[in-house]
Amino acid sequence: MQGIINTAKELIDRYNTGESIKIMEVCGSHTMAISKYGLRQILPPNIKLISGPGCPVCVTAQNEIDASISLASQGVTIATFGDLVRVPGNNSSLQEERAKGRDVRVFYSPLDALDYAMANPSKEVVFIGIGFETTIPSVAMTIKEAYTKKIKNYSVYCLHKTMPKALEALVVNGSDIQGFLLPGHVSAITGSTIYNFLVDRYNIGGVVSGFEATDILMSVVMILKNLKDPKIEIQYKRVVKDEGNTEAQRLMDEVFEESDAEWRGLGMIEESGLRIRDKYSEYDAEKKFKIKKPNSNTEIKGCRCGDVLKGIITPKQCPLFGKACTPLNPVGPCMVSSEGSCAAYYKYGE
Repeated sequence: MQGIINTAKELIDRYNTGESIKIMEVCGSHTMAISKYGLRQILPPNIKLISGPGCPVCVTAQNEIDASISLASQGVTIATFGDLVRVPGNNSSLQEERAKGRDVRVFYSPLDALDYAMANPSKEVVFIGIGFETTIPSVAMTIKEAYTKKIKNYSVYCLHKTMPKALEALVVNGSDIQGFLLPGHVSAITGSTIYNFLVDRYNIGGVVSGFEATDILMSVVMILKNLKDPKIEIQYKRVVKDEGNTEAQRLMDEVFEESDAEWRGLGMIEESGLRIRDKYSEYDAEKKFKIKKPNSNTEIKGCRCGDVLKGIITPKQCPLFGKACTPLNPVGPCMVSSEGSCAAYYKYGE
């Protein structure tokens, strides 16, 4: 591997123009890998790798977090992924609600949550559906299976978001990004062609990257090589195809439809989220339990997760980082999540 890294560094030096170049990664796994392998430190100082809105827990809007916490007090069983439990709301967290006796359970898969609902028909089980196209198909599968088997005590609070419109929002709002490290796991589902608009409309290229140090460095090489003639390319060809996983795409389209969505830091973005189609509306927890999101959607005081997600600042530039906000006592979701930028900077000492 060291030989490939040395080759990548030589190629980076060859294609480096010397001008300031910002490359944004929009995948939590890339964020952690870049910090873990110390890749920022081995790049020339004019080439900056900055973190974007790639962590599903982190981009979930504050009022959505508060609504999920409030739902726990309605006597339902909250089923969720582990990271979400510790994300602070304005007044509590799912972890604190569980300590008060609320039924909050962590599942590694939404299919496990559905199995729990089937095994406990007297309990109303609500799965908090967060995440991008990587996890959306499995959530869609649970809704379709519940519909087929007429399971009435399972529903999903759909907070899912999709990546392309968020990338466009970053570009439109004046970021000076010259290229994107595009998410490998998401693109395994979506394919790479959904990013073509970046080249067609904004003359910005990107590379779908794998997660090893060599993957990421070679992806940087590909971006640098094509700066004057931007392209969307796949470095992670061992997993990602141009067309993606068409069966998963059909399943998502059957169960969900596009909707506007609120993103932490980015605000409301048209057609960047999903809602459950009318056919499956009985499994829509927002309708079933008449969930109302708080009107206020402000960050917890002092937290700058939103600015980190937009690439405006690095985690270390947040005044709370490593002081009031640590993994043991997180103030914002970027420090909570295993894919959060702040957690990565803190863990690996950047």
